[in-house]
Amino acid sequence: MTRPGRRLVAGVGILLVAAGVAVAVTDPFAGSAPAANGVADNAAATSLTTVKRQDLSQQTQVSATLGYADASTVSVPSGTAPADLEQSQQSVAAAQQTLAADERALEQAQASLDADLRKLAVDCRGGNAAESGGSQQGGGSAGPCATDAQAVTADRQSVTAATGKVQPDQRALSAAEATLTLGEASAATYGQNAVYTMLAKVGQIVRRGEPLYAIGGAPAFLLYGGVPASRAFMPGMSAGTDVAELSRNLRGYGAPSGDAFTAATTLAIERFQSAHHIPATGTFPLGSVVFEPGAIRVTSVTPTEGSPVQAGPVLGITSTRRVVTIALDASQQTSIKVGDEVVITLPDNSTTPGHVSFVGTVATTPSDNGNGPSTPTIEVDVTADHPAATGRLDQAPVDVSITTATVRNVLAVPVNALVALAGGGYAVEVAEAAGVHQLVGVSVGLFDDAAGMVQVSGSGLAAGQRVVVPAP
Repeated sequence: MTRPGRRLVAGVGILLVAAGVAVAVTDPFAGSAPAANGVADNAAATSLTTVKRQDLSQQTQVSATLGYADASTVSVPSGTAPADLEQSQQSVAAAQQTLAADERALEQAQASLDADLRKLAVDCRGGNAAESGGSQQGGGSAGPCATDAQAVTADRQSVTAATGKVQPDQRALSAAEATLTLGEASAATYGQNAVYTMLAKVGQIVRRGEPLYAIGGAPAFLLYGGVPASRAFMPGMSAGTDVAELSRNLRGYGAPSGDAFTAATTLAIERFQSAHHIPATGTFPLGSVVFEPGAIRVTSVTPTEGSPVQAGPVLGITSTRRVVTIALDASQQTSIKVGDEVVITLPDNSTTPGHVSFVGTVATTPSDNGNGPSTPTIEVDVTADHPAATGRLDQAPVDVSITTATVRNVLAVPVNALVALAGGGYAVEVAEAAGVHQLVGVSVGLFDDAAGMVQVSGSGLAAGQRVVVPAP
């Protein structure tokens, strides 16, 4: 970090023949002649200030952007259209009817076989069994036993044929039911000809239970939570964190605790729907609720009212949390940490305190804007201690002074009290009693650019001494 005080001292400091030597000079304010050691006072006006013990802070000055945190997008999910869901329901119904008819035919064939087997057992007992091998004298028809055997054979063929129909019917029904289950889990609120009938406006704050948009008059409500709504809420759905999240939002409508969808959950949805004057179906199709961690602020609207609905982005949003974002030179990452105090200078030149709330660990290089290579930066977020003091400006340029180091109860002098020595290092010109001045070598510590002070230490230097500074 560049030190303005260092540049100033280097430009105006008095160069000495040897470093670290205390040299007595006459008091320039008493009008005395220079001391005999040959160190002459310059003609510039000077004054005296007192060496103090105080706290000092070191700051980094950076440019930043004031706005709202957690930018994201609300999208209409891609789901199963009502017409497709209805078709799946019809396919299941047709498969059930076919299976039922073929199962009845199988039952009838099996009943006929059972009856003929019983009859065969009776007709083929004792003397009747002989008739099964041939015809009666004179060329008559076969006996009952043979006839029964033929009927049993035919029955078995019917049972086999009916079974051959039932098994594929069962597989077809299972497939249709699986398709319907998937369709129900992703049942959407919109169909092919659906249009937007309401959209939140840019700048609007939307809170829990309020609509973000509406499709065909059916609103999509904002609820609070961190798990996205990725499936429809309806009876028969499996338990999950999304169900628990829904129940927490509907607790005021009688929703139960836990992650299972129960009859009480259905009733709570119906109460919520009735309170918002929409049909009380007891279900939330995919897209009818949107989970966000808290209230949101609308930053952009993609479609327009009356336009056809397509899966994809609808609203650009942020949270309502104010944040100052800094693209910090990656080389300065180690000098800043979470919790560092800052002062934010707003566009109207007013200031407000804050603190560093996030320091990124991944450096990125901004795209080349034609001005040559860009310096890698990391994201640093600053949170104002009094968010209301930052107003409502979005994407506004601000300046941030970050306190990166602090020292307590140290000797300090104004930066312009330092005298650069020819051999290196610094000294201060101490005004002693009887108008005698001497240069005292000092070691410098932390520079407080905001206060214009610097930490100093050295033998012969103490609080309360008077040192020379340029006149204001």
